[in-house]
Amino acid sequence: MSIFFTFYFQNFGILYYFCDMNLHEYQGKELLKQFGVKVQEGIVAETVEQAVEAWKIISARTGSEGVVVKAQVHAGGRGKGGGVKFAKNLEALKEKAGEILGMTLVTPQTGEHGKFVSKIFIGEDAYYPGASETKEFYMSVLLDRKKECNVIMYSTEGGMDIEEVAEHTPDKIFKEWIDSSVGLQAFQARRVAFNLGLSGQAFKEMVDFVQRLYNAYVGSDSSMFEINPVLKTSDDKIIAVDAKVNLDDNALFRHKDLEAQRDLLEEDATEVEAAAAELNYVKLDGNVGCMVNGAGLAMATMDIIKLSGGEPANFLDVGGTANAERVEKAFRIIMKDEHVKAILINIFGGIVRCDRVAEGVIEAYKNIGTINIPIIVRLQGTNADIAKKMIDEAGLKVQSAILLSEAADLVAKAVA
Repeated sequence: MSIFFTFYFQNFGILYYFCDMNLHEYQGKELLKQFGVKVQEGIVAETVEQAVEAWKIISARTGSEGVVVKAQVHAGGRGKGGGVKFAKNLEALKEKAGEILGMTLVTPQTGEHGKFVSKIFIGEDAYYPGASETKEFYMSVLLDRKKECNVIMYSTEGGMDIEEVAEHTPDKIFKEWIDSSVGLQAFQARRVAFNLGLSGQAFKEMVDFVQRLYNAYVGSDSSMFEINPVLKTSDDKIIAVDAKVNLDDNALFRHKDLEAQRDLLEEDATEVEAAAAELNYVKLDGNVGCMVNGAGLAMATMDIIKLSGGEPANFLDVGGTANAERVEKAFRIIMKDEHVKAILINIFGGIVRCDRVAEGVIEAYKNIGTINIPIIVRLQGTNADIAKKMIDEAGLKVQSAILLSEAADLVAKAVA
């Protein structure tokens, strides 16, 4: 999620939760083209040699030696981090491609560790000279959960500094909400073009662009499209120069072709491992690992950790079948985080009996061997008293609790 969206959602009241699969820019552009959206054409390359071949094809097609070289990673702000460079000829292309391929790109969205660049996009120069000036716009399509409808957000101030626009001049951010029962209406697409100050051919092009972009968003079951910039070229064409596409994970069963494009190397390795074990896991920047059955209880557990003075190191829902194998896998995943100082296991025995969970914890603990951090187990529900007795008598370095308040106190002592 871009910095712009983080700020916008927190300060302008749009409630939105991401559960998605990210596409690379080149993949997003291919998706847009399937719906007739005009994009900056280009070719992806993984070596300098491939980049040279791409340059030959593009220069032959356009008659221009100038191309743009763009790092392909799942993060915004690539230009500011040195991941987007213009090459005016073949020699410059070789130099720029060599600089970006293999670099660790650090942007505000990658964190200090950055992301390794293994692919680059060699794109046509869309800023060619002509009869009038080029103009950059910002545009995105996403779901506004608060209003329960899709919204198109757009601005006349496109480019790399859209975050600054959102923070300092929010009046330059326009919104067009769409009634899902009727879809995007023609007058709404025209209003977008009008608010962007367009006229003539550029106005018509923008109306068509907005309609096709929205069709692509709905047709691909996406959770977000972010095009920054949308470019009005010097000859009044409207094209997507960039494409950030997030697909809704819950709808991927309808889009096997898109699911196959998932780049696991761009995702957190621990989250990928957890998904393979059918664990719902999201890594966070805290010091208390948590293992819970049920998403709602997991959120409440994270609150308890915060209130106790700790910081949750992860979200982890082991689901309704918290058997020994799943508990052991969850343990191992949590313990890969070197920042974890304690683990809180919070299980409500509804679907699964607490004594079976306790049995799984005991077996997993013995299988793993030495565990040098405090483990707090809070079991409530069916056979909770039996489960507590099992853990207390197992001879493990595990502290048990029945009440959430007890678990919170134990967590506080562990991280003090």
